[in-house]
Amino acid sequence: MHPLDRPVWSALNGPQSALAQGTLPALRIDPAYGPFAAAAPGHEAALAGLLWDADDEIWLIEGAILSPPPGLAVRKEAHLVQMVAQGPAGAADDDDLVLLGEADVPEMTSLALANRPGPWGPSTWRYGSFYGVRREGRLVAMAGERLRPTPGFVEVSGVCTDPAFRGQGFAAKLIRQVMAGHRARGMASFLHSYADNAGAIALYEALGFTVRAERYVTIFGKA
Repeated sequence: MHPLDRPVWSALNGPQSALAQGTLPALRIDPAYGPFAAAAPGHEAALAGLLWDADDEIWLIEGAILSPPPGLAVRKEAHLVQMVAQGPAGAADDDDLVLLGEADVPEMTSLALANRPGPWGPSTWRYGSFYGVRREGRLVAMAGERLRPTPGFVEVSGVCTDPAFRGQGFAAKLIRQVMAGHRARGMASFLHSYADNAGAIALYEALGFTVRAERYVTIFGKA
């Protein structure tokens, strides 16, 4: 099995094991970083023990939609494509791009919650480098990184732009900057997109990403 086949499982049992909560055979990422979880094959029933309360949820990225084990119910399921880029990536030569840090977290959170590029928690920004674009002192676009299933791959994530500033190429510049950081560390980039988001997929292809595999996200909550 390639580490990207089960990226959450690989990350929690590999480079990001320090973020793992629970005990084998089921683990979840520290909820402050997000809701991702995974279980050893055949041990999906153990996932129910990872949920804290009725409002909690866990997201699983796998090769198929998962049936809910006892005690869990499906809240949402979706078809994804997993894309990888392994070639050279030049950094965006643009003074607009700024490296974001702890002081920017309130604005990063507001931008993420308003545009929903994926799950966002109070520590999501700590996954790695995030870059942003400001206009009139306000953060209007950003992109960063998330999962590291293997020392050789890092996920591009958190890509979003305020609707009033779309169409100006900010997403492409930001993704290119994140990718350049991966290459500088000797890593390749990967990402996930909803399979029906043709516009996003076209952008990723223009940046050198190709579809590696179909994946599915299943979101479980308490039954």
